[in-house]
Amino acid sequence: MSPSRGALLTGAAVTAAAAVALTVVVRPDDSDDARTTGTAASPARATPSASPSRSYPLSTEPRTIPAVREHEAARGPGWEPGRNSTVVIADGSDALADEAQLLAKELKIRYRGEVAARAGDVELALGTAGKGAPESYTLKTGEGRVTISGPDQAGVFYGTRTLKQALRTGGVVPEGEIRDRPDRPQRGLNLDIARKHFTAGWIEDRIREMADLKLNQLGLHFSDDQAFRIESESHPEVVSEQHLTKDEVRGILALAARLHVTVVPEIDSPGHLGAVMRAHPDLQLRNTQGVARQGAIDISDPAAARIVDDLLREYAELFPGGWFHVGADEYQALTVSSPQASYPQLAAAARQKYGEGATIQDLAEGWLNDRAAVVREAEKTPKAWNDGFFSGGKVTADKGIEVEYWTGKEIGARPPLEYLAEGRKVVNLNDEFLYYVLGEPNQFTYPTGRRIYEQWTPLVLRGTEAVPEKYSGQILGGRFAVWCDLANSQTQDQVAAGIHRPLQATAQKLWDPRKPALSWAQFQELAQEVDGERAGATG
Repeated sequence: MSPSRGALLTGAAVTAAAAVALTVVVRPDDSDDARTTGTAASPARATPSASPSRSYPLSTEPRTIPAVREHEAARGPGWEPGRNSTVVIADGSDALADEAQLLAKELKIRYRGEVAARAGDVELALGTAGKGAPESYTLKTGEGRVTISGPDQAGVFYGTRTLKQALRTGGVVPEGEIRDRPDRPQRGLNLDIARKHFTAGWIEDRIREMADLKLNQLGLHFSDDQAFRIESESHPEVVSEQHLTKDEVRGILALAARLHVTVVPEIDSPGHLGAVMRAHPDLQLRNTQGVARQGAIDISDPAAARIVDDLLREYAELFPGGWFHVGADEYQALTVSSPQASYPQLAAAARQKYGEGATIQDLAEGWLNDRAAVVREAEKTPKAWNDGFFSGGKVTADKGIEVEYWTGKEIGARPPLEYLAEGRKVVNLNDEFLYYVLGEPNQFTYPTGRRIYEQWTPLVLRGTEAVPEKYSGQILGGRFAVWCDLANSQTQDQVAAGIHRPLQATAQKLWDPRKPALSWAQFQELAQEVDGERAGATG
């Protein structure tokens, strides 16, 4: 607990000046499971007097997930929605109309538009772009009103999430000033919708859950050996019977945009393409005995690149966000004892393209670079799994591809420091902490969130050891990942319940990786308060 929480000024020595004294609450410095739902309002309650008074104790930090980074306490009644409360936007802040209308709906009060704030109101305001950290916000409570401001819409939106949770857990938004910002720019959830079909409504519910936790990135792994799950116009023959239509995807994307969540599509290649090759068996990689390798496409065949690039271009147009994940992990040609002897066609293609001495590893690395180039043509940043980045060959992966670090156990995987020392940007999906694998195969167990909360930080990229702090700027954030290896082990409702607490813990540690003020038991109590009964749908 922060030292000033619950502090009271008592005794005759309290002066009029002390009655409005301010105390800064800042979390202790150190490293290391939240569907936040709609906030119940008190619909017909009058707003209390706003005048600071000796009768009010110093305010305490609001109880939220993630916790706010800094709260400046003050004396006063705080704020709660009253009979005449409304939500307004400041002059010149019309871009915040969606955020304001959403908050008004959640609080069950009126939205009045771009007008002057009155006593009892909540005002949203955009500051000067670039002045202040991205996604940061300031929330000021005093004189009977609340003002939430920030340099961008996302930050102001996150301020409204704090307000909503504060009402849920404490009944009022505490007097004083909150200054808050995320520690990492990429914070999210990764969903394997290829191995298991999830409905559009279920995915939208996860986006609402994420947004209330200030998570901003949803990865959709929608193509694998088991299925291809989004409608295609360029190659309808590869699409599985159970899939999302493009109209359903557009609905998901529209909700995500309103809630400041970017959806990152993933088409994994040159491995994990079994669903595509069921429709194109001629592209299946086979060894000298004619034995097919599961999921692996023959990258020596120009037709393999053509079909994958067709799909990349099609979905780059569908998904408006700034990233596209191109996979690159677990290419089975590289897992045999002698790749060159087993797959001479790949070895020959490598030498033809990259010269004498080139190997299948070089051909695979070139495949990654070529797919990344297609993604860049669509003005998106490519992402790829860390075991697709090799060392010691003639071809190296382009430095602009973001490394999604998940393991050190696979062929080609290297310790995190090697990627960081090369100057690469890394995103943390550490399978030791952040993997929820259906059926718990391969010694995976369902995480509860406790280890994430107590032991993990964005610097813990592999196993349980953190990389040196000097590399912190290269670690862009992380995502909690759901993988559906044994797809029928849980229903989608069971998945939602199972990932709920771990996602809360992940949100806390991506927003602020320092040692939390609350114990795990206290965090769980807070999470139950935050969950509460949904008072209004978000979106």
